[in-house]
Amino acid sequence: MGSQFGDLSVHGLNCAGNIHWNLPVEELVEMAVSRQEGIYSAHKALVTETGERTGRSPNDKFIVDEPTTNSDVNWGDVNISTDLATFNKMRAKVIEYLSKREDLFVQDLYCGADMSEALSIRVINQNAWHNAFARNMFIRPTIEQLAQHEPEFTVYHAPHFEAGPEDGLNSECFVIVNYQAGEVLIGGTKYAGEIKKSIFSVMNLILPKKGILPMHCSANTNGENTAVFFGLSGTGKTTLSADPKRALIGDDEHGWGANGVFNFEGGCYAKLIDLSEEDEPEIFGTTRKFGSILENIVMDENGIPDFHDTSKTQNTRGSYPIEFIDNRTKDSTGGHPQNVIFLTCDAFGVLPPISRLTPEQAAYHFISGYTAKVAGTEVGVKEPQATFSACFGEPFMPMHPGVYADLLSKKMEEHKATAWLINTGWSGGPYGVGNRMKIKYTRAMLNAALDGDLDDVSYIVDDRFGFEIPETCPNVPSEVLQPIHTWGDSDSYNKTADNLAKMFVDNFKRYEAGVSDAVNASSPRTLAN
Repeated sequence: MGSQFGDLSVHGLNCAGNIHWNLPVEELVEMAVSRQEGIYSAHKALVTETGERTGRSPNDKFIVDEPTTNSDVNWGDVNISTDLATFNKMRAKVIEYLSKREDLFVQDLYCGADMSEALSIRVINQNAWHNAFARNMFIRPTIEQLAQHEPEFTVYHAPHFEAGPEDGLNSECFVIVNYQAGEVLIGGTKYAGEIKKSIFSVMNLILPKKGILPMHCSANTNGENTAVFFGLSGTGKTTLSADPKRALIGDDEHGWGANGVFNFEGGCYAKLIDLSEEDEPEIFGTTRKFGSILENIVMDENGIPDFHDTSKTQNTRGSYPIEFIDNRTKDSTGGHPQNVIFLTCDAFGVLPPISRLTPEQAAYHFISGYTAKVAGTEVGVKEPQATFSACFGEPFMPMHPGVYADLLSKKMEEHKATAWLINTGWSGGPYGVGNRMKIKYTRAMLNAALDGDLDDVSYIVDDRFGFEIPETCPNVPSEVLQPIHTWGDSDSYNKTADNLAKMFVDNFKRYEAGVSDAVNASSPRTLAN
């Protein structure tokens, strides 16, 4: 379907130029190059730049405070409110700006591979490459579905339009979600991730009201056994969910509903920093396909990407349709998870490489969303620093974390799922003293958990954190399983472990009022006299 298909006047857009409606990615990429929005790599992937903003702008994201959702939103520093007057003012400016463009690009898509729960969306872009990104990332409708498509949410994307001082926002950039109107405004940033994450945030408010758990996680399955993997950046979420013996359901956003797990997306948005063909061959292969979009990648004179060059940003990204991954489920769905995996990279070397959690402990660690930064990851980081992000995705969760944690607990109880905490970080001491856990041991422990090989082994209850640590695991030395046994100095271990336990306790104080007594009782305790 090409130019002049459809009518945007329903949105107040009176565009005198061309409206390009539901073009395929290949045509959009060719238009992007002709419009000088990007260039081809040697393998004909589209290479684009996002300018100054190479990642999300959390301080510039707002939710309209309106009566239909006011009581649902956990207002604060993460979910920042704005009023309807501000939204209407910015909407009028964005509509006027987009109406004056010579070309507009529109996609009618879905968020959610389970069509009984899918959100119908419309994305209106001023750039061909952002429209291609949207088509890559969301569920592409069939011809029959397209004929019935009516958008429940519309994204107005004007990356080159900037807010002014008179608008009273935090900067020239803005992402404003109006749940009552079913609209999202994005301006002042070319970072494409804002498009997909704005709709993810929408799903995270809509679905819990239906008893469906939205999750910031990857997921895979072998057809009979499904697993979901929660984890912040650098914990191994993508690496460990990529398993030749298990099919990928999706790499980032999922729902857990009545029929099991379903991917929200129709594509992947992979971090490409230090990508290698040897370590991640399937993702590497997507960067050499026509239809992939590479953001902020440096290329050599022959157009070959250098994934180790971070001179533009460390947050280099690749967008591609999920069909570019061969080892995947064909419908982006899976059964009810038997295993829920929380991944953490503990740079303090305290947490065991694998432990089993009770449902209440699972809720506690889910809300905590712990990992640790190491020296060199950010300016000023000289030693390990604890990082907590509720539900392993706090910036995208408009409701109180306890809402999502309660849903997770109910789902796990109903489907008899087991929760595991896997530490892919340090052993034998903190960063700078100990060593990173060997990936072969982590994979062996993960496989043992998923295959049921840890169901009948003996466990030791950790006095400080309360979770269960297996005494044995196939293909893993027993001494590796108990962190204190890997340290040369048990006193140093206990001191460091008490410090980490205190960090957990201090972080969780802001959530205590919104969770059950049983979850609060899962808090770790210090053991020092």
